[in-house]
Amino acid sequence: MQSQELKELAKTLKDSLSRLQEKRSNWESHWQEVSDYMLPRKAEITKERARGDKRSTLIFDATAIHALELLGASLHGMLTSSANRWFSLRFKEALLNESDEAKEWLEDSMAKMYTAFHRSNFQQEIFESYHDLIAFGTSCLMIEEDDDDVVRFSSRHIKEIYIQENSKGYVDTLYRKFKMPAAAVVEKFGLENVSPETQKTFEKKPYDDIDICHVVKPRSIYDKHKMDKENMPFQSIYFEFGQGHIISIGGFKEMPYVIPRYLKSSTEVYGRSPGMNALPDVKVLNKMVETSLKAAAKQIDPPLLVPDDSMLSPIRMSPGSINFYRSGSRDRIEPLNINANNATTLNVENQRREAINKMFHVEQLMVTENRNMTATEVVQRNEEKMRILGPVLSRIQSELLEPMIIRVFNIMLRNKLFQPAPGSLTGQEVDIEYVSPMALAQKSQELNSIMRGLEIFGGLAQSLPVMDYIDETGLVKQIVDVLGLPAKIIKSDSQVQEIRAERAEQEAQMAEQQQQLAASEMAKNAAPAAKVLQEGAMQQPQQMSDGSA
Repeated sequence: MQSQELKELAKTLKDSLSRLQEKRSNWESHWQEVSDYMLPRKAEITKERARGDKRSTLIFDATAIHALELLGASLHGMLTSSANRWFSLRFKEALLNESDEAKEWLEDSMAKMYTAFHRSNFQQEIFESYHDLIAFGTSCLMIEEDDDDVVRFSSRHIKEIYIQENSKGYVDTLYRKFKMPAAAVVEKFGLENVSPETQKTFEKKPYDDIDICHVVKPRSIYDKHKMDKENMPFQSIYFEFGQGHIISIGGFKEMPYVIPRYLKSSTEVYGRSPGMNALPDVKVLNKMVETSLKAAAKQIDPPLLVPDDSMLSPIRMSPGSINFYRSGSRDRIEPLNINANNATTLNVENQRREAINKMFHVEQLMVTENRNMTATEVVQRNEEKMRILGPVLSRIQSELLEPMIIRVFNIMLRNKLFQPAPGSLTGQEVDIEYVSPMALAQKSQELNSIMRGLEIFGGLAQSLPVMDYIDETGLVKQIVDVLGLPAKIIKSDSQVQEIRAERAEQEAQMAEQQQQLAASEMAKNAAPAAKVLQEGAMQQPQQMSDGSA
């Protein structure tokens, strides 16, 4: 039996969840419609569906499904592609990043983090989160420690989560209501910690589901100097919803759930999405296609006009069949003309498809596949894509990628999976820099400005000493930073100084050799002249004496 204090805590949590459920109720019907037409595999928000049943019965046109898949794949490729580096680490204190030991430690730590991401199920789960984000405007990704793979990710269904923001607009409170088999509950929390009812279910029907609620919220009072779960910034409570039985009380150093929003109104907690914006057009298109299919079926297999008194037998509709009627009768079996204008209907349907594709930015995302485009056109299209998706991507970076990377970094740091930081770097704060293809595209304008400036200066250098204003070292470092080149392919400052010192020494030696060679040549050329002068000097007194004589 649990104490009265724990019972009161469970009751308080259930009351809080009820209020959050009430606040979320208006969103649920909206999410259900979006999932019915665009994400049918998750269409179970207000509807109870059996596992494995058909979920696409309302869909007659798959334009929205394809557009959602394309945008999800594009976000994945632009932000978190497994084929490219998409983030880097640096110290918040800018001067620390200049030292060689800082660069080596950051590069090694980044390599270990990428290995942890690749070993885990990150790619699968982040792809699911992008789909939820595009369809529902809100997604939820849980990051847990894992003994085998360091970290483990799980994308949670929108129907499970109830959230609340803090004063700064960040989601810091989450109630997650979900089902677990009794056997899994006992395995995770222990038989002695579950309720007597769950113990009985485990013994008799171990695969029956139990309603579980996980609450994560910030602690208002805790000791920062203690490392136990009861003194961590975020409180974690698991309880059985039906029985009101507290299973576990713990904590987290960071929020284990990251909840990004695609677009968000200042007066709302949950986000809005392209799927919501496209829903009216999607419903109209599906209805039109359904009607068009019925009209086409009537044209191919039309209703028949049959006389009521001339037929001798039932009408046969199979190919090659024969129907008999009375001789001399003028009545015939004729098709009913429904006068369907398929061309007009098809034109209106295409207009709806174009409107849906615009909502999901299909034109901008697909244009790079044109092989006939020039390099300049590709750059221009990428800049256009950046302008359209830039604000959305900034929110995704701040609400999804940043807390996720920080969470993974801190987990690995606490488990001592990084090399010990050099003495001067111990305790220094680490910052995140995004180097994904989209982040680099956002920086391309800066690179274009640099290259344009160098082009102008190069033209002026023929008549003006403008290149004296360019710091060559600073220029190279800025280009490396803009392009997001990995540190391991860039020589360190000490290596560059050694190369420059060797070059200066070689140049000095060459200059000395040239001076010696020039002096040798001068001496060689001066020898005949000196001989002539000497001979002339010897002859001059004789001539003078001869003249006096």
